[in-house]
Amino acid sequence: MREMIQPGGLWDPRPKFSQVVKFGGQFFIAGQTAVDENGDTVGVGDIEAQTRQVFKNLEKALAAVGATFDHVVSLTVYSTDLDAHLPTIGAYRSKYFSEPVPSTTVQISRLVRPEWLLEIEAAGILP
Repeated sequence: MREMIQPGGLWDPRPKFSQVVKFGGQFFIAGQTAVDENGDTVGVGDIEAQTRQVFKNLEKALAAVGATFDHVVSLTVYSTDLDAHLPTIGAYRSKYFSEPVPSTTVQISRLVRPEWLLEIEAAGILP
């Protein structure tokens, strides 16, 4: 059975989409951006603040399914400027992940909101 989950402390995008889907022993987290629980952008123009918020949002989504960053098996990272953002993104990855995680990282021209600089989605196996 597929279970849609709206984690506490995250912006609620329903009915447009779900933040997290649990399917059997797997979970899939929708792309997390630099928004607070009210849907307001955090750190406009500041990749450090936006990256911090994205990882906080990922952490809340993981907790909602009883998982941690150790249970993530795949990441997809979208950045509007890899040359400028990659050092910051890499520093936060090192802080949150104790082991390497397969990932795809792409540069895009923009995200849904033009002030967003970064979006990260994750998939994993439940403990």
